[in-house]
Amino acid sequence: MKRILFVVILAWGIPAAAWPQVYRCDAGGDTRFSDQPCGEDSEEITIRDNQIGGNFGQNLPPSPKPDETVEEPEKSTQEATGDTCRFINSTDLRRYLVREQVVKGMTKEHVLKAFGRPPETYPTPQETWVYQTKYYGAFYELTYVYFRDGCVESVVYRKP
Repeated sequence: MKRILFVVILAWGIPAAAWPQVYRCDAGGDTRFSDQPCGEDSEEITIRDNQIGGNFGQNLPPSPKPDETVEEPEKSTQEATGDTCRFINSTDLRRYLVREQVVKGMTKEHVLKAFGRPPETYPTPQETWVYQTKYYGAFYELTYVYFRDGCVESVVYRKP
């Protein structure tokens, strides 16, 4: 029982010991840091608390009052023109390429990296690349990649 009480008291004391004092000493052109004063010119360093916390609303614009109206931002030129290209962040793009996956918004270059050169291409009425998938040497599936303005508009998988 005494051991358990000792462990509990010791555990309460650990957080206090977690932030020891740090001293900086300049001796002979060398700067040294220590947990004890290392000379007459030792300077105590204050270590800021790096624990997570605080207000997540910091540095945000004030919220509008109920009687104020918020103006809608203008639509981007991409949305206004109906452009099929979209931004794909580098992490997602790498994941798609590693999985050999093509998604809407990719460029032709991305499709070439994911699937390779297409065995069949059709320029009209809409540019289309057709890929054949074979499993165990047998023909399994056709993949149609449709482009508009140089970017993937849709990907369709069909059984033969």
